[in-house]
Amino acid sequence: MIFEMASGAALAIWLYLLLGRGGFWRMRDSAITTSPPFPALSVPVPAVTAVIPARNEADVIGRSVASLAAQQYPGAFQIVVADDESIDGTVVAARSAAGSERLTVVEAPSLPSGWMGKLWAIHQGVQEAQRRAPDYLLLTDADIVHSPANLATLVRHAVNGGYDLVSIMATLRCQTVAERALIPAFVFFFFMLYPPSWIRSPRHRTAGAAGGCILIRRETLELIGGIERIRRELIDDCALARAVKQAGGQVWLGLSSTVRSIREYETFGAIGRMISRTAFTQLRHSWLLLAGTLAGLAVMYGMPPVAALAGSRLGAAAWLLMAVVYLPVLRFYRRSPLWALLLPLVAVFYAGATVHSALAYRHGAGGLWKGRVQDISKDR
Repeated sequence: MIFEMASGAALAIWLYLLLGRGGFWRMRDSAITTSPPFPALSVPVPAVTAVIPARNEADVIGRSVASLAAQQYPGAFQIVVADDESIDGTVVAARSAAGSERLTVVEAPSLPSGWMGKLWAIHQGVQEAQRRAPDYLLLTDADIVHSPANLATLVRHAVNGGYDLVSIMATLRCQTVAERALIPAFVFFFFMLYPPSWIRSPRHRTAGAAGGCILIRRETLELIGGIERIRRELIDDCALARAVKQAGGQVWLGLSSTVRSIREYETFGAIGRMISRTAFTQLRHSWLLLAGTLAGLAVMYGMPPVAALAGSRLGAAAWLLMAVVYLPVLRFYRRSPLWALLLPLVAVFYAGATVHSALAYRHGAGGLWKGRVQDISKDR
């Protein structure tokens, strides 16, 4: 009886996710490639400045900057790298990848109290960019490689669609065993939390963005109070999108194979630490929400296979529906559909990383990144 009740609950949850969660699971490659060409614009081609915060990114930033320098963009375009006290040759790698006429490097002062490190660097980069008074700012990460047409496509979509913020979830590296097992699920869970159709709809409060590739109107950023508005936010991309939407702006989030992250997560431990960095923050540091989340994961992902193996038809139906909903992201990442049956095991890993995130926060080591502890209890 317990198996049947829990399996029925799991089946109802997966039916809701399939039919009532904005179709987040479809994982379609970005539709912005179908936007009209630039001649369709009724205004001059907007000027854009890219801002890249960087802290010890020598192994990836050269390829990122080179991809920006190679953009086929007909308007004014500049690149600003905001170096955050790097000690590994980040600045040299960036400068060698782009001509001095297009690239400016600014050194971020020492991190002040009340700021997240990445946001402090972005703030310095934005201040430098504002001297040029660009129409848009492209906030991107040091590990992101852009296709030559990406900037033009982003701007075209923002202008033609009237969007204040356009963001692309980059295709994450998926080569090692750990990456193949866990990375598609990371994107799946993110879109489950932030359905793109809800983000772009003014009828929904949901707002989200992917920090690796965000194009934002400069005037909109100034309207919401600049980067300083979100200076304490660990999940800064979604906080920025939320601030824009709350101010009445239009936000769009998509997925694209033309924007790629080259950051390596070679081991299960590396991916676990990546998840742990923000998981408890996502739960608003609530132990009650953590307990509820773990219980929900047990019902959603754990009960269906257990019940199915015990002979429950409802459990088998829920497990099958779970696999069907997960298939599109596997197809996007060119993974075997057999991985869909292993989603319950992947969910167990993510649950463990979430618990680790809570424990790290409790012990004063939350949000650890590049040698900095960023998520600290206010009671400490």
